[in-house]
Amino acid sequence: MNTLTTVLIIAAALVLLVLALSVRIVKQYERGVVFRLGRVIGSRDPGLRLLIPVVDVMHRVSLRIVTMPIQSQGIITRDNVSVDVSAVAYFRVVDAVKSVVAIENVNAAINQIAQTTLRKVVGRHTLDETLSETDKINQDIRTILDVTTVEWGVEVTLVELKDIQLPDAMKRAMAKQAEAEREKRAKIINAEGESLAAAALGEASDTMMAHPLALQLRNLQSLVEIGVDKNTTVVFPAPLMSTIGELGTFLAREAAASRRTGPETATANGSPAASRSPRQP
Repeated sequence: MNTLTTVLIIAAALVLLVLALSVRIVKQYERGVVFRLGRVIGSRDPGLRLLIPVVDVMHRVSLRIVTMPIQSQGIITRDNVSVDVSAVAYFRVVDAVKSVVAIENVNAAINQIAQTTLRKVVGRHTLDETLSETDKINQDIRTILDVTTVEWGVEVTLVELKDIQLPDAMKRAMAKQAEAEREKRAKIINAEGESLAAAALGEASDTMMAHPLALQLRNLQSLVEIGVDKNTTVVFPAPLMSTIGELGTFLAREAAASRRTGPETATANGSPAASRSPRQP
């Protein structure tokens, strides 16, 4: 009886061991690549899968998108400027069998090929192109990586330049260039404003020449604006001063004429010298 019990226990243990070696669970984001005696017999979809113990071996491959940072690379651009460029690449496995059979380590291979491709693509561009045409550089890197990695069962979904470090001397030169560019635009805008103002003043002067009274009204308006600030000094416009001078000349001329007219009128009406009779001898 004890011997039978022992045999049953050993048999049950063997069954459990066989089940443990045979049963595999493949997750939803994985694919299983099964090798039977060293040969690939296919891939396994997610779920519970049974294998032949010892004979079959399964490698799990993740199909999720992998984020891989590309470390900073010292690159010399086409115009001989040294820059440090870092990037980030996103890729995923689309063929589980190829990713296991065609290459030993997918992540290490993608990292190395991404670094060399980044150095090669950025080296074809000038510094200004590298700073302004990042989208084109990203697309070129992705295209080259896709051509290389398609044989590995890998698809590169996105490549983005993350950081571009410039030498300090180049930063100062670019800052001076940007400052000069802003000053140029400011001077151009100022000149355009002066031109428009001159044209407007020309139109205003033509209007005042056609309507002389408009100039006097403008002078009075200027006096009103000056009086608002309660200044102790008042500056009169030149046309107003000339008008005041002409008015003063007119008043002086009228006063002189009135003085000359007074004695003549008195002589005509009769003076003491005219009414006096001649002396008798």
